[in-house]
Amino acid sequence: VQLVESGGGLVQPGGSLRLSCAASGFAFSRYDMNWYRQAPGKGRELVAAITSAGGSTNYADSVKGQFTISRDNAKNTVYLQMNSLKSEDTAVYYCNAEHSWPPPRVVYWGQGAQVTVSS
Repeated sequence: VQLVESGGGLVQPGGSLRLSCAASGFAFSRYDMNWYRQAPGKGRELVAAITSAGGSTNYADSVKGQFTISRDNAKNTVYLQMNSLKSEDTAVYYCNAEHSWPPPRVVYWGQGAQVTVSS
C-alpha cells in the first residue's frame, strides 16, 4: 500500500498550489479520502474530506472557500487545490485513506508534503 503526495513547495502569500496523492495497493474507489495538515508545534488537523464516490466533500472552517478537494478514481488520485495561500497555511500536508464500513476500519497515511507560504 502506498500513498504518495506531490506538489508541495514554497509559494508566496496569495499564491496557489495543487497537491496530488497517488494511491496504489488497495481499492482506492472504496475509500474515503482526506487531507490533513500539521503546522510546526501544532497537532494534526483535518483540512478536507471527500467520500469514496466523490459525491460529498467537507472542509475545515479555516479553509472553506479557499481549498478544494477532488478525486479521480480512474487515476487512483486525490487532489487538494489551495488558493489564496497565507502564512498560516504553512504545514506538512498528509493524504489519508479511510474505509469504515463494513468493518474492519482501515486507515492508510502518506508520508507528507511540505507546503511553505512565505515571501
